Amino acid sequence: MEEIKNQPCPFCNKKTLTLIEEEKDIPYFGKCYLMSMRCENCSYYKSDIESVEQKDPIKYEFTVKDKKDLNVRVVKGSNATVKIPNLRMSIEPAIASIGYITNVEGIIRRFKKIIEDQRDIAEDDSTKKSAKNLLKKLWKIENGEEEMKIVIEDPSGNSAIISDKAIISKLKKK
Repeated sequence: MEEIKNQPCPFCNKKTLTLIEEEKDIPYFGKCYLMSMRCENCSYYKSDIESVEQKDPIKYEFTVKDKKDLNVRVVKGSNATVKIPNLRMSIEPAIASIGYITNVEGIIRRFKKIIEDQRDIAEDDSTKKSAKNLLKKLWKIENGEEEMKIVIEDPSGNSAIISDKAIISKLKKK
């Protein structure tokens, strides 16, 4: 692991940014670089994961059928879009998008946080009700009462759903 401290932060320009790069061998995915930067002053944070080898654009589809599927490992590159089609939700890559390694439960938690934040700032009852219904569906999925499909599309090929049940296909360029 390489750590470089006291670098200039791209947001606050103070020399309080720490850069970290680590090489990891992730089972079924291969060698990767995990990179992160964090500013002690303004709390800016960015992380990413990149495969050592060049990869083609890729699409993963995985259906969560029961509670044990929540433990399936997920690698999400910063350029990836994560979708839950049956809830009509997606997280698109953005300038500040981060890469991470988690599991299906972690993906669900991220979607729940977005829904909870929207519910909490909503002023109209229909938005609050819609958020409540989505949270109820996610709760049922977490309890193995409902199925859910997760789709990850990554033009950089730096993402994966590590399961024999994942459907892998080439991502069509737009």
